[in-house]
Amino acid sequence: MFTGIITDQGQIRSLQQDGDLRARIGCGYDTKTIALGASIACDGVCLTVIETGDNWFDVEISAETVSKTNLSTWSEGRAVNLERALKVGDELGGHIVSGHVDGVATITDMRDEGGSTRVTLTAPKVLARFIAPKGSVALNGASLTVNEVDGCKFGINFIPHTKEVTTWGHAEVGDSVNLEIDTLARYVARLQDFA
Repeated sequence: MFTGIITDQGQIRSLQQDGDLRARIGCGYDTKTIALGASIACDGVCLTVIETGDNWFDVEISAETVSKTNLSTWSEGRAVNLERALKVGDELGGHIVSGHVDGVATITDMRDEGGSTRVTLTAPKVLARFIAPKGSVALNGASLTVNEVDGCKFGINFIPHTKEVTTWGHAEVGDSVNLEIDTLARYVARLQDFA
């Protein structure tokens, strides 16, 4: 489990397709404290660490995961949002995030408002019903509050701090974004199906 509070910006050092996709991700974490088999959210995707070295870790990514996320757009040098898994007693500053991406949203508009950036995204129709004003979503792993919803489109704001400590400072119109809907919204909708 994660909180959607990004704790590092990593960088893709290498990608190797050998059966599954293997990625080496440079990071600022003390990799001596990362156990093999640990989960790290990489752009919001929960991935398993299979090897570590000095300031890097490797993950193996199945074809299924690549097909359901924006990981097919990864390239060497790309910055990625990172978050290590929650430990008992950690502060829950964002919202409960599983790292199980539900689909890919697309940035359709961006405009500056003061120091913040207002971003409009389009979600897949099947996921749009789970997104509500003032609800939470995880976008590329970052826990964010939804401002407004209009059909499949929804808006969020990025404050300067978020743009500085995450990859959101480099976002552009047309980017594909990993979208994880709020777990509570998923269960409320499921219960309504049986009402």
